[in-house]
Amino acid sequence: MIRIDHVDAFTSEPFAGNPAGVCVLDAPADAGWMQQVAREMNLSETAFLHRTDDGYALRWFTPVVEVDLCGHATLASAHVLWQRSLLGPAEPARFDTRSGRLTATRVENLSASGRSEEWIELDFPSTPEEATSATPAALAEGLGIQPKYVGRSRFDYLVELADERAVRNVAPDFVKLRTIQARGVIVTARADSAGVDFVSRYFAPAFGIDEDPVTGSTHCCLGPFWATRLARRTLVAHQLSARGGVMKVTVAGDRVRLAGQAVTVLKGELVDATGAVPSGSS
Repeated sequence: MIRIDHVDAFTSEPFAGNPAGVCVLDAPADAGWMQQVAREMNLSETAFLHRTDDGYALRWFTPVVEVDLCGHATLASAHVLWQRSLLGPAEPARFDTRSGRLTATRVENLSASGRSEEWIELDFPSTPEEATSATPAALAEGLGIQPKYVGRSRFDYLVELADERAVRNVAPDFVKLRTIQARGVIVTARADSAGVDFVSRYFAPAFGIDEDPVTGSTHCCLGPFWATRLARRTLVAHQLSARGGVMKVTVAGDRVRLAGQAVTVLKGELVDATGAVPSGSS
């Protein structure tokens, strides 16, 4: 039997943030088997990792497809490695992924009340957007709004709206958004709430996720976007999904550091009916 942890990421409270499955394996597993497990978990992403000579190999699966970059399931994976003492308390988590080497470290932050809190900081590649003049008709139609600005990153469309209220009020047509040739659509605006710099929501119906609760990887695009506009390198972000989540974003050249918290809400055992995990890394 294989242990699988259910972790809420980018939150310090259970039943908030973005849930991820984390499955630590003894060896590589078959991609088809991992996809079946992710479909069974039915979370936005399930992470699979196994030990290597210099860290962990890490892959992420939505219920329908493997993805190239995922923030919350990486944060959840690091959290599990420290929780299970698979890494020492001061040892960084090193992951080899489709997006290259990613790292996670434990850091201490002060809360608003001055209390010391443990956060996890991810070191991710920046994925800045570029303005696009060829905006798909389905984008505005699918969001039901008139964009203030539209850009395109390596993965997603980024749509800036007039204000925080407009982001909160977006009611997408997921059928139309599913036709867009991109991983997903980010909607964002400068924050009106105190203590927050910008807000966002993220829709990726083509990847099996109508609305993602809190998305680390989109902030690799949002960080550079808002750092330029607000003339600040370090920002506080709030993703306005129903579950909601907060992260600290620091832009450092071609890298973005994403800091958040995580909490384990469920520990279980995955019973493999074949008696062994299918091996392979295809």
